[in-house]
Amino acid sequence: MRSQRNPATWSRIDTVTCDAPNVSIQQSGRRVLLDSSVALVEDWATQNVPLTATAEDYSPETQICFPYRGAFIWHVGGQDIVGDANQILFVPPRETFSLSQLQKDGCGELIITPRTDVIEELIGNVERPCVNPLFRQRCRRADPSVQRASVRFRQLLLGGGLDDLAADEFLVNLLLSALQGRRCADRLSAGTKRLVDHAKAFLSANWDGKVRLKDIAAAVGATAAYLTDAFRRAEGVPLHGYLVQLRLARALVEIPHANDLTELALRLGFSSHSHFSASFRKTFGCTPSDFRQSTRKTIADCGPFAIPAI
Repeated sequence: MRSQRNPATWSRIDTVTCDAPNVSIQQSGRRVLLDSSVALVEDWATQNVPLTATAEDYSPETQICFPYRGAFIWHVGGQDIVGDANQILFVPPRETFSLSQLQKDGCGELIITPRTDVIEELIGNVERPCVNPLFRQRCRRADPSVQRASVRFRQLLLGGGLDDLAADEFLVNLLLSALQGRRCADRLSAGTKRLVDHAKAFLSANWDGKVRLKDIAAAVGATAAYLTDAFRRAEGVPLHGYLVQLRLARALVEIPHANDLTELALRLGFSSHSHFSASFRKTFGCTPSDFRQSTRKTIADCGPFAIPAI
């Protein structure tokens, strides 16, 4: 979702409370992980970014983005879209936007810019991607299989564990999975969609702490009953399920570097290692320790981790 001219600067969203002090050192980077005939794949990440306003920018080409760490607000077309690890973002070309930060420790996003012929085949009209419902609504919830596949793809590219054919095949499958998934309910009113986005922003800003329904309802200005019903209709999961998926998505990124999985579980907001392990296995089909071991193998040894199933 970034212009290929200049990386955008993150800033703080005004509607969400985030106890993030200003910091003096900015660390940000945009790194090309793959440049093939299928797509350009980039890893864009920030850490300790000063909470300053972002300038308007745009992407000259159609992009599909997979946030994997932190959270931000994408201000585009009069909407405020939450970009967190539970979402896939669909970016039409030449549409101006700005960004706001939700996470004080920075954000990370895998940005895929498909080649013209590839995006033409995937969505049917490269000049008018908004004919595709996903590009009209600009985002959809990432199911666990897509979350795991996008994080695994990034890990393998960073580690040099994919040859050219395997990388392109993985990439095509990832794009197909993103485009073939569940779509948001179009029948929701604009006001209800904004309320749900504010609830997602609250969860994204408080994912590692104790969260109560009455606190979310108070923050977004709705009754607990109405918020609960609206959120499930919009996202297909309850509020608690969305929060747990945020924590598990963060786990996918941190497990490969974690020596103490119990400490990680508690830091992510789980009550115990057993609770964390059971939730992770139910969602991703393996234990955290199994996933950690798989990240240390080459592509030849990865088995089902290599190519996501459609």
